[in-house]
Amino acid sequence: MLKQRPYLIETLTAIGLIAAPFVLPLLGFAPNTVNRILVWGLFGLGFDILFGFTGLLSFGQSAFYGTGGFVAAYLLTQAGFPNVLLALVIGMIAAAAAGYLIGLIALRRTGIYFAMITVAIAEVFFFVEFNPLSDWTGGENGLPGVPTPSFNLGFTTLHFDSGWSLYQFLALCYFVGIVIALRIVRSPVGAIFSAIRDNPLRATAVGHNIHAYKLTAFVIAAAYAGFAGGLLGVLQAFMPPDAFTFDTSGQLVMQTAIGGRGTLFGPLVGAAVWLSLQDFLQATLNLGAAWKLVLGIVFVLLVCFLRRGIVGGLVDLYGLLTGKRGAEADTTEAGVSAQDEQRAAEAATAHEPAAVPISSRPHLPGAPSGPILQARGLTKRYGGLLANSDIDFTVNHGELRGIIGPNGAGKSTFFKMLTCEVHPTSGSIVFEGRDITGLSVTDVCQLGLTKSYQVNQLFAGLTVRENLVIAALSGLRGRFRLDLFRSIDGIPGLTERVEHTLELVNLTARPDTPVSELAYGEKRRLEIGLALATSPSLLLLDEPLAGMSPRERVETVRLLKSISQGRTMIIIDHDMDALFELAERVTVLQEGRVLVEGTPDEIKNNSTVQEAYLGGVHGVLAA
Repeated sequence: MLKQRPYLIETLTAIGLIAAPFVLPLLGFAPNTVNRILVWGLFGLGFDILFGFTGLLSFGQSAFYGTGGFVAAYLLTQAGFPNVLLALVIGMIAAAAAGYLIGLIALRRTGIYFAMITVAIAEVFFFVEFNPLSDWTGGENGLPGVPTPSFNLGFTTLHFDSGWSLYQFLALCYFVGIVIALRIVRSPVGAIFSAIRDNPLRATAVGHNIHAYKLTAFVIAAAYAGFAGGLLGVLQAFMPPDAFTFDTSGQLVMQTAIGGRGTLFGPLVGAAVWLSLQDFLQATLNLGAAWKLVLGIVFVLLVCFLRRGIVGGLVDLYGLLTGKRGAEADTTEAGVSAQDEQRAAEAATAHEPAAVPISSRPHLPGAPSGPILQARGLTKRYGGLLANSDIDFTVNHGELRGIIGPNGAGKSTFFKMLTCEVHPTSGSIVFEGRDITGLSVTDVCQLGLTKSYQVNQLFAGLTVRENLVIAALSGLRGRFRLDLFRSIDGIPGLTERVEHTLELVNLTARPDTPVSELAYGEKRRLEIGLALATSPSLLLLDEPLAGMSPRERVETVRLLKSISQGRTMIIIDHDMDALFELAERVTVLQEGRVLVEGTPDEIKNNSTVQEAYLGGVHGVLAA
């Protein structure tokens, strides 16, 4: 529906903001309460992009809220700045600049350490406002006398003084803020934000510079906070020092959780619930300081029973009533219904080309020849443990190489070194004539070398199509690009690449299915699809058959035969029958070293391999 009516949300938001002054007074809302809700809702827009869409929980947004507010208030009260709107914009820029500098420090850590750094930074800002900068900020007295906006149109002057008059200005600011936020989350950058939230490891592995994108989200959140802080001073005609306090950041987090994170409108709804209940408990019930206790209980109940918040709960209810998730909602992690299995099998058959023996794969005219990957003397030590030792390994263009070895042979570490997830202690790796030793995973993916993982690394909160879009974007846009207001649909070649990848991995019947609802075999195919969508020149597959049922293994081997045509691939797997069927040459690792290389037939009949791999049980490989 959103694709058919791309401006539906913006239109409904405009209608709601226009209707609010006529409807909300009938519900008992005072204009000052509504104006405060708008300021907090705008503050929460940036925080929701940071927390809800990118997955970065910051308890330090009050630092940027106060920075933007005090810069704007100082310009308007002390520096004699005449234009309120321009002062607000300057305050926003100052907050964004502070966000950039702080982000460079805070984003060096993740998870709880990132959150704690933001808490410390907010406390530092609060201290600086009260002490060294008190001559400019007013210290504990704040900055009184912040004027309200007015606009001279030549024939008349518009004044936005207070109450519903000021609401018009605040509503316009909020509308512009929501339009910008919607454009951001619908852009390629917004899609990558969601990928970072779900699985930063895989977002890195498919070629995105996630540190740069995290910093972008952090700066966006700081900019929104700074503008909202300036509006706070305009609303109250006074810039209060408590804008810098931890209580401000905590209140923002709770409002977003109540309303629903990752929805953009959640912070506005959460602010409405929070502030209206606060007014009701204090003014109507005369609870005094006890209002925090009651509101805390309400918060706990809402979070426990509406885990996605009020807006998220309404979205889920709408999906349930309209039956949009229907049969797919009953799909479990363990598998799909018989009907779904039959459909998947039919899709696999429909898209499966005539089987071509791997040993007879033709070399395409004009295709490059010679080595695509060369490893020399690769060694990896973990303290006193030698995982790999002096490995020499070469793969030619168009070759399908298999790697086998008993558990503990060093296969996974070797693979990680080839894709630069782990840097070797010594040795070198040359890919397409370039030494890639020491490069990052993102860089080598951009060069055309990528892998699928032994344990699925998918974007579980997204659909199949959205997963493939994330991977395809890195190949089409590079490791980082700030196309914040560009539509994903406008990227040349994206749709074609995603559709082609869906066909390659036989998921054309499931493009809009959430990943959490896929069967295990489908997830394994999508895992391969994520690597394929980056359009690699060398594809590494780490145990693509791991954990599959016999039927799924047969289908996946057929799939691997299909996608191997015209590609260079390296496969690790414990299913030797399947690997011998697929590979042209096989490398055997033992105790971190190359034991032997050869054709599948040579490996099957090699007594050294039989002794090392099967502990002397001869003849089993040949059988």
